[in-house]
Amino acid sequence: MSTCKYEKQEILITVKTYPTLSTKYMELVCTAGLTREGKWIRLYPAPFRMLETEGRYKKFQWITTEIFKNTEDPRPESFKIYDFNKILPGEEIPPDSTGEWHARRKLVLKQVYTSKNEIIAKAKSMEMSLCTFKPKEILDFEFEPVEREWDEKKLAEIEAQNRQGDLFAQDKNPFEVVKKLPYKFFFRFLDEDNIESRLMIEDWEIGALFWNCLARKKNEEEAIADVKNKYLEDFAKTKDLYLFLGTTREHHSISRNPFVIVGVFPPKPVIQPLLF
Repeated sequence: MSTCKYEKQEILITVKTYPTLSTKYMELVCTAGLTREGKWIRLYPAPFRMLETEGRYKKFQWITTEIFKNTEDPRPESFKIYDFNKILPGEEIPPDSTGEWHARRKLVLKQVYTSKNEIIAKAKSMEMSLCTFKPKEILDFEFEPVEREWDEKKLAEIEAQNRQGDLFAQDKNPFEVVKKLPYKFFFRFLDEDNIESRLMIEDWEIGALFWNCLARKKNEEEAIADVKNKYLEDFAKTKDLYLFLGTTREHHSISRNPFVIVGVFPPKPVIQPLLF
């Protein structure tokens, strides 16, 4: 580690994906954000819920941390955090009272893509693996069932590691394996050339929304209906919706379209532009 070339960087966190299990880190979250200059940075691996409380960052919060290029990942924006104990959360960028999110817009909409073919070409030439995308039209919100439980072997390994950890620390902050989502969620949409895409939504917030809806309704069909209503009837039909897209490492070079939706950005449409 000491031979790695690292740099201190300010990053506005805009993406946190739903956690996955890891035998090395117990749990991983793909985190991404933008620098002051508008450059995308992917921070992976990031064992977010294993961080000390003071190091846990929120979406649309600036953090300062030392990073170095992830040489195991050829995607240009992929970096690792040098020391998870030295993440300094900073200023939060809250939504404004109008719901138009002017301050956030200035930071995350510096470069917006509208062409599916353009971003795929840039991904294949290793120029880009994260971007902000503006769909021309959202066609539908879809879902499909998946395996309802984590892999038993991996889960057993993680639980064994958990038992071998610092018992005193776990008494204060016990680690619980996150529940596996029993569904995948998708947006179908058109780009500026009327080319259709169907991309999976991996944002942490859609997973949290599903569990919250299920807790209220006690019925999966009704919970999914509520999630669909939020993403399709609210975000897609009443908001000025942008998508944060990212490629997956395993599919970046081999998939026809390696992108998934790693976050959504749904401010209200701007009624009165601000004069900057």
